[in-house]
Amino acid sequence: MGNPKPVFFWFRRDLRLDDNTALQQALRSGFKVQCLFIFDKNILDKLTNKHDARVTFIYNQLLSIHNTLQDYGSGLMIRYGEPTEEWKKILSEFPVHAVYTNHDYEPYATKRDYKVKELLNSQGIEFHTFKDQVIFERSDILKDNGTPYVVFTPYKNRWLDKLDPNFHAGSNFPINNNCFSPMESAEYPKLESFGFKASDLKVPSPNLGDSLLKAYHENRDYPAMDATSHVSVHLRFGTVSIRQLVSKALEVGSQTWLNELIWREFYMMIMWHFPYVVDSAFKKDYDRLTWRNNEAEFDRWCQGKTGYPIVDAGMRQLNTTGFMHNRLRMITASFLTKHLLIDWRWGEAYFAEKLLDFELSSNNGGWQWAAGSGCDAAPYFRIFNPYEQTRKFDPEFSYIKKWVPEFQEPEYPDAIVEHKFARERCLSTYKKTLAEK
Repeated sequence: MGNPKPVFFWFRRDLRLDDNTALQQALRSGFKVQCLFIFDKNILDKLTNKHDARVTFIYNQLLSIHNTLQDYGSGLMIRYGEPTEEWKKILSEFPVHAVYTNHDYEPYATKRDYKVKELLNSQGIEFHTFKDQVIFERSDILKDNGTPYVVFTPYKNRWLDKLDPNFHAGSNFPINNNCFSPMESAEYPKLESFGFKASDLKVPSPNLGDSLLKAYHENRDYPAMDATSHVSVHLRFGTVSIRQLVSKALEVGSQTWLNELIWREFYMMIMWHFPYVVDSAFKKDYDRLTWRNNEAEFDRWCQGKTGYPIVDAGMRQLNTTGFMHNRLRMITASFLTKHLLIDWRWGEAYFAEKLLDFELSSNNGGWQWAAGSGCDAAPYFRIFNPYEQTRKFDPEFSYIKKWVPEFQEPEYPDAIVEHKFARERCLSTYKKTLAEK
């Protein structure tokens, strides 16, 4: 611990000190640890809403980490800029023995990490990365012939077979005042210094109560009930550990909730093996579809003014809270792609802008599932009937009344398109396109 050169731990999608794999490895290295976070200009510059609640959430979580580190005589180093350029500045300002961080699997992140690794290695500095945000990654789960699964159920079964029956979340390295590199007191940067202002949109805390998780399979499809765990945004930014969540699912015996965690890893694996899905259909024939892409209809969908109450309720919940119930994500996505024949990429981009829990692989996978173009997707002829969805999952209109109180009043707009007509138009369009060679 007496070596003057610290190791750096680089936070990204793992904003916690507890059960953090790379941080634990850094603490075990025998060197003092300096913690770092870089507000990535490449990402932030693409955000049009300067009150983006996700940036506020990240900022506040980092401030909490900084305050905890101060209790150990250290602090969190914050930088803002293009990551490689910021690392060049850090290397010119500080002695660095090695850098520890956790894997990130998205296409931009892998390119970023390759550039940073090259820079560090050129200076004789090792770049150590670890699996942390998933239980099984990349090629951990493959078919017997060594190829990736493209259907969820056999992937899930192999995932469960491979999970240690005695699985439990790991233990933490004991932290004390000798663990972290002393940091000269510096004023913590203001959010405004990154070009953003605080959002008053609240991120819900995870609800991991035993009763909720045990009843998850019964209640999860009813949007009027507060029956979901609200853990997705915390998984997205790593404020909770996936290992702790899987341990909890096993402890209470909630297989349905565990399946949702496995779906997340399935879509991450798909994006890793088939990165073209970021911009293109997984089933490439679907890229030949001639979308209507009516901008006025898309705008009505975005605003929650389609004249279909269940669809409008979902969109208004999203616009107001940054969250949408999972059943409604399927209904609204199906409506856009099937009823209106608007390119799934338009809807995907809108969700990416609005969802607090936006995660590229899951958002992409969900939209391609709805459009019929993805792996393990709903077939193109499966078209959700919004009226039937209402009858099944909001029969008392409790959810609709909350978000569309005027749905039975004269001012509520007529349906943007008649359901039967839209269904037949969709079937004809898809069938014609997919029959072409």
